[in-house]
Amino acid sequence: MDQLRAKKGFLCDMDGVIYHGEELIPGAREFVNWLYRNDKKFLFLTNASSRSPKELRQKLARMGLDVGEEHFYTSALATAKFLQKQAPGCSAYVVGEHGLYNALYDAGITINDVDPDYVVIGETNDYRYEHITTAMNLVNRGARLIATNCDMTTPVEGGGSIPACRAFVAPIELTTGKQAYYMGKPNPLMMRTGLHILGLHSAEAAMIGDRMDTDMIAGIETGLDTVLVLSGVSVRETPEAFPYRPRLILNSVGDIPETERSFVIPPDLKG
Repeated sequence: MDQLRAKKGFLCDMDGVIYHGEELIPGAREFVNWLYRNDKKFLFLTNASSRSPKELRQKLARMGLDVGEEHFYTSALATAKFLQKQAPGCSAYVVGEHGLYNALYDAGITINDVDPDYVVIGETNDYRYEHITTAMNLVNRGARLIATNCDMTTPVEGGGSIPACRAFVAPIELTTGKQAYYMGKPNPLMMRTGLHILGLHSAEAAMIGDRMDTDMIAGIETGLDTVLVLSGVSVRETPEAFPYRPRLILNSVGDIPETERSFVIPPDLKG
């Protein structure tokens, strides 16, 4: 834990790590206060593409946390940055919410449902058969397929889950035979951009998340220290189903500013 607390910066997932729905996870407030008190650099990374950093800041403010917009980086922003660098001034047919549209507009990408350079798929509560057929035909005519993240499902407040981005992309991949390029975690591009924003090298930072298949593998592949928290979708036995392990397993981020009695050593590291 001393090694973790000595890190200069932290990349943190949000849902399941900082909050559930509209409620802070116990200990999250103390963790954020600890980050500020110890002059730690930090960035909240989220695969969700529907909200802008301003809206995420407002969401935390409603829960009593004041965190500046500069501390948020979404898969929508990662997607917009990628397209802006790959094809400046390109156009895209987009399935998603305003957070994704705003990020693309700000990056100079225009919306085009006739002959776009790209088809971009994100999360939306309004996914229709029309979206599948339009995207399928555009990809078949040469548009390149991009997805904001590879999450198949996402948890919802009160328990259970709902389909997420990868579930929306799957019909398009199947009907075109083309594979999407997924931008969010665990894509190392998102992690490297996060480190660049913080001005840190991988050895100086840690990745904190609640998912093995996105947060932990992203941290491992980017060379970050890795911390799995059990406040989201994972339980203590979850890492046993994967060929890789986080360095630490914590009950929640609230354990970090507290005493060392609160952490769990992964079974395969016990000796």
